[in-house]
Amino acid sequence: QVQLVETGGGLVQAGGSLKLSCAASGLTISSNAMSWFRQAPGKEREFVSAISWIGGSTYYADSVKGRFTISRDNAKNTLYLQMNNLEPDDTAVYYCAASSQKAPGVVVTSIRKRELYDTWGQGTQVTVSS
Repeated sequence: QVQLVETGGGLVQAGGSLKLSCAASGLTISSNAMSWFRQAPGKEREFVSAISWIGGSTYYADSVKGRFTISRDNAKNTLYLQMNNLEPDDTAVYYCAASSQKAPGVVVTSIRKRELYDTWGQGTQVTVSS
């Protein structure tokens, strides 16, 4: 059974930092495309960042580039999202997701799309106060 469990959310002031973790079981994160999405109240779930098993390539939404860093610890089978210089607009529930897609061409072209991912965590709340 594939399972993703996010932790690390919380309340932080603008300009602060948080590090989210996503512990995976039932899959090997180094062999899958893994991502972070977020969903603010009343908004669609949006792409934040992803990491591919294809050379460990990383991808970021323009809104977080330069502030957020995605990484993974293969020994712990855990995905991370380091979030620095947080802004009130970063307030959302953050979700970890995994894709079982193994076709490199499909992964590269679709890595920012929700449809690529077939396993989702329960989410962790991040609230940034101004």
